[in-house]
Amino acid sequence: MHDCLITMLAATVLTLALLGNVHACSKGTSHKAGIVCRITKPALLVLNQETAKVIQTAFQRASYPNITGEKAMMLLGQVKYGLHNIQISHLSIASSQVELVEAKSIDVSIQNVSVVFMGTLKYGYTTAWGLGIDQSIDFEIDSAIDLQINTQLTCHSGRVRTDAPDCYLSFHKLLLQLQGEREPGWIKQLFTNFISFTLKLVLKGQICKEINVISNIMADFVQTRAASILSDGDIGVDISLTGDPIITASHLESHHKAVLETWGFNTNQEIFREVVGGFPSQAQVTVHCLKMPKISCQNKGVVVNSLVMVKFLFPRPDQQHSVAYTFEEDITTTVQASYSKKKLFLSLLDFQITPKTVSNLTESSSKSVQSFLQSMITTVGIPEVMSRLEAVFTALMNSKGLSLFDIINPEIITRDGFLLLQMDFGFPEHLLVDFLQSLS
Repeated sequence: MHDCLITMLAATVLTLALLGNVHACSKGTSHKAGIVCRITKPALLVLNQETAKVIQTAFQRASYPNITGEKAMMLLGQVKYGLHNIQISHLSIASSQVELVEAKSIDVSIQNVSVVFMGTLKYGYTTAWGLGIDQSIDFEIDSAIDLQINTQLTCHSGRVRTDAPDCYLSFHKLLLQLQGEREPGWIKQLFTNFISFTLKLVLKGQICKEINVISNIMADFVQTRAASILSDGDIGVDISLTGDPIITASHLESHHKAVLETWGFNTNQEIFREVVGGFPSQAQVTVHCLKMPKISCQNKGVVVNSLVMVKFLFPRPDQQHSVAYTFEEDITTTVQASYSKKKLFLSLLDFQITPKTVSNLTESSSKSVQSFLQSMITTVGIPEVMSRLEAVFTALMNSKGLSLFDIINPEIITRDGFLLLQMDFGFPEHLLVDFLQSLS
């Protein structure tokens, strides 16, 4: 009996502690979900502080192709040129802002991105006397750029997908510096004017593409990390999206299934005997969950229901034979959880045990054993199980990194059909570090 209680309470805690398999997303504005995650405008402003590091990574990860071309020049004929091995030697970002556009997009404005590109300029032409000139000069391009990125969020196969169809780069400075140049100033003027337009197109295409790639990698990273926090061993939670994220002027909201997934539980007789002091050492007790626990969220709390079979095997005085008693029970627990000071606390609101079938017992004996079981579970088993689960699941959540968040005023509220979790939190620096490291 003890282990099935652990089964049900463990399932409850994992559900409550929220705050897998992938399924298709539903369409429309109606969402049936187990968890709703809402990020308010103030929270987005906090997260916006980390935007600079992500954009910086996008610039550094982007691949910049060689830029080649040719132009007919008076006296020189056809001048061929190429910018090769373009790399970033310096990058800094002054500021960024984020805005939510109702039912449309998350708009991020990034001001004064100072970028220095470096590489090699190769050019060649034939003089009027038939002499071929080929030069190779190192260059630096000093630029100042503003970015406007309007990101749309959709649901694809249960996961968030990002798309930035509107990505604009505005250059307020683009200066070409040739290193150790010996040619007349017209060479620099020629390449500055002629290359600028092409260079702007290349930078826009590559940087916007990389920002979109990183946005999707980050979305997968966050959802995978969340699923990892909510799983352990044979217990997991499917947090697939049920539809497209919702954007309003004041918040961003995503709806998740939060369906518990389990892959079998085993009975631990040693724990059972430890909880029930004085149990005959020769006796054997087996407990089987005949069905996976059914979990429902109601206004009164999280209700966990399971059908279990309990079998007692007692030795006879002559030690030759044993007497077996078998029970099938419907067990229903109602639990509420809270979280404070980086610890999980459980509160039992209600517990009911309903006999289904009994074998090898007279009616009076059955009532007596049932009364004993009811008393044992409520006075000994439940407090012991909950005490252990509080410690075990606090340690489990901490091992997943929850303790690294600064969680402020958390509330876990049950409603008919869903859980409502309300909290403020400080974004942990280690998550951003982990994510940026995963990109390399």
